[in-house]
Amino acid sequence: MGALPVFRWRLAPDGYATRRQLRARGLRPGGQPVAAQLERPRRRRPPLVAYLYRVDLAKPVRPMTPARWAALDRANAARRTCPRCGRDAGYVIPPTLGTCVPCAFPDRAAA
Repeated sequence: MGALPVFRWRLAPDGYATRRQLRARGLRPGGQPVAAQLERPRRRRPPLVAYLYRVDLAKPVRPMTPARWAALDRANAARRTCPRCGRDAGYVIPPTLGTCVPCAFPDRAAA
C-alpha cells in the first residue's frame, strides 16, 4: 500500500473518514477502495494504522428490514440460551464459561 497518502494522527484533511466515523454519520464505504491511511506512532512498536475513505463517495447505510431484525433477535437469543440446560439465562453467556452460571458452578447454586 505504498501508493496511498499517509497522514499523521489527527492531521487528516476534511473529506476523509474512518469506517466508524462514516457509520456515525449514517454512511458506509459502499465498495470504494481505501483512499488514505492514518498512522499513530508508538514507541518500540509499529505504528497503529487506520484506513480512511472518502466521504463524498460514501453511500447511506442500508435500513434494517423486518427479516434482518428477526435474524438479529434469533442470534441474540442463541447467545443467551444455555447449551447444557436449554434455558434462557437472561444475559449473554460468557464464552469463557460456555454455559450459564448455575450450570458452570452447580455447587454455588445449591448453597
